[in-house]
Amino acid sequence: MHKIIFSFLCIFTLTGCMMGPNYQRPAVDTPQTWRFEDKEAKDVANTAWWEQFNDPVLNDLIQTALRENKDVKIAAARVEQFAGQYGTTRAALFPQIGAGALYGRQRVSELTGPSPLDDSPVGNPTFNSSQLFLNAAWEIDLWGKIRRATEAARAELLSTEEARRTVILTLVTSVANSYINLRDLDKQLELTRQTAKSYKESYDIFKLRFEYGIVSEVEVSQSKSQYEQALSNIPLFEKFIAQQENALSVLLGRNPGPISRGRTIDELMFPAVPAGLPSDLLTNRPDIIQAEQNLIAANANIGVAKSLYFPSISLTGFFGWASNDLDDLFKGPAKIWSWAVPVSAPIFTAGAIAGQVKSAEALQQQALFTYEQSIQTAFREVDDALIDQKRTREQLQSLAQQVNALRDYARLALLRYDNGYTSYLEVLDAQSRLYNAELTYAQSQGTLFQALVNLYKSMGGGWVVTAEGLTEPAGGAPVMQGAAADAQAPLQR
Repeated sequence: MHKIIFSFLCIFTLTGCMMGPNYQRPAVDTPQTWRFEDKEAKDVANTAWWEQFNDPVLNDLIQTALRENKDVKIAAARVEQFAGQYGTTRAALFPQIGAGALYGRQRVSELTGPSPLDDSPVGNPTFNSSQLFLNAAWEIDLWGKIRRATEAARAELLSTEEARRTVILTLVTSVANSYINLRDLDKQLELTRQTAKSYKESYDIFKLRFEYGIVSEVEVSQSKSQYEQALSNIPLFEKFIAQQENALSVLLGRNPGPISRGRTIDELMFPAVPAGLPSDLLTNRPDIIQAEQNLIAANANIGVAKSLYFPSISLTGFFGWASNDLDDLFKGPAKIWSWAVPVSAPIFTAGAIAGQVKSAEALQQQALFTYEQSIQTAFREVDDALIDQKRTREQLQSLAQQVNALRDYARLALLRYDNGYTSYLEVLDAQSRLYNAELTYAQSQGTLFQALVNLYKSMGGGWVVTAEGLTEPAGGAPVMQGAAADAQAPLQR
């Protein structure tokens, strides 16, 4: 009879109902194409795109950051934390078995007589006691509370893993953008130093001319003002470069300090524009996958809350031996056992369970709107990056022509001044415009490189998995182990 009841409970547990809604991916309004597309885009979103810059130093910096960055290590440790929580929650689906043993010696008062629980021989107040036992407990998951809790814990684990991938995605793009900005600042500092050197030479010439009475003091003052203005920009760019090096050092997991240089910004190669459909973002971007896993967890927690309305049924058992004499411990009369089926059910909770259900449903709505918002944000970021790189290319072409025109203007203005056809103000204007145009061109170079980096970041893709393989998990062990790997296996992308 006992076996029949136990079998029935097992079958009911495995096939019983589950409270709460089953998860279904929400319908998403996905555009068929991007609002702004590049006809020359290539399918390179799954490659290590940073290698296309053709700068070994940048490659080394990214590898160092993936191994040493503290945010990556923190994210890896969080994955292990949620893997442990998932394993703990999932364990409740199975019987919990424990064992214990006791050996002791005690004496009872002879004045009060033997305890009713004492089976020692009359007249012998001192006796031994020995016990060896097994105990087991199992909550029958009739309403799916534990299964829903396990579903939620699994989704939270996978969400944390996607959060780790988001950290990796952000780190790689941050290192690339920081390095590009550093090389951009290097170029602007070089331009400023060259310009200051040129202005210094002009100023020295004007001082000599003034001494021989060829030019007025006004022109000397104008030349000096131009030189001092360029000279004042040098420490400004040096400050920006030092601060950028410090920021990049922290990304590399180091204390602030100097950063190695590779190719100049003029020598860096432009990576190809990646191609992909808007619908690809649903599986390529880890932040969208993370938001969906949070939604799955919130959806499962509704079932956990609703199951509280129903009775909780458990199986408990105890089996062992007890004896005053250790030699008699395993004899038949020393055997002890018990089993029970405790049942508890809510009768009046003053709305406590209803409140938990309402709270769980509200959290599910928040997760749903967050998921939808993350998709819309992803679409916007990709379109913004596509527009940015396309229009910046066009701007860069125009700026290059402007720089060439201003070089001619500066050369001709100086020639006109030397021949007495114009004042030195025209030369100052031409040289100042040329310097500012050269700075703007250098800045736009950096903007274009960063727009391409941001495009790879916004589109996600298999390159995140490639970067993930370069990380060194906390403790030197694989990040996804045990319960984490079990949870990940059904959803391999």
